[in-house]
Amino acid sequence: MGAAVLSGRARTGVGTVIISLDPGSPTPPYAQLQEQIATMVRSGVLAPGARLPAIRHLATDLGVATGTVARAYRELESDGVVQTRGRHGTSVCPPDRARRADPTTTHRELAQEASAFALAASHRGLDIDQAVEAVRAAFRRLAEEGSPS
Repeated sequence: MGAAVLSGRARTGVGTVIISLDPGSPTPPYAQLQEQIATMVRSGVLAPGARLPAIRHLATDLGVATGTVARAYRELESDGVVQTRGRHGTSVCPPDRARRADPTTTHRELAQEASAFALAASHRGLDIDQAVEAVRAAFRRLAEEGSPS
């Protein structure tokens, strides 16, 4: 598995966006891709209307099966994050079309992501204090960039 670069303001609404998959992660590749795209949409990195790469193109760039990307896109569409319109491709939904997750689902997903982060931090030799500081630093960067919380 590799990395894919989404580039061009017309497609993404920003200059360049990098998506990468970790083959050593306990999280399946489709879920890694789904979460990265959803995070970019929530944080505004991918603007409403931004077009995502074609399934085959992204699968080739990432070195995964087309079914992996297709499943991630289906999950994102099911969550109301993106919409697929035949030959027009897949694009980020406008904010008013995006459905809000219920608090129970959000909490469960966040707990799963926290577990994955803790495992990754542990594998990299970080202790709990270092891992928590990494999270604090990420929140500080978000605040400095003025991103929504």
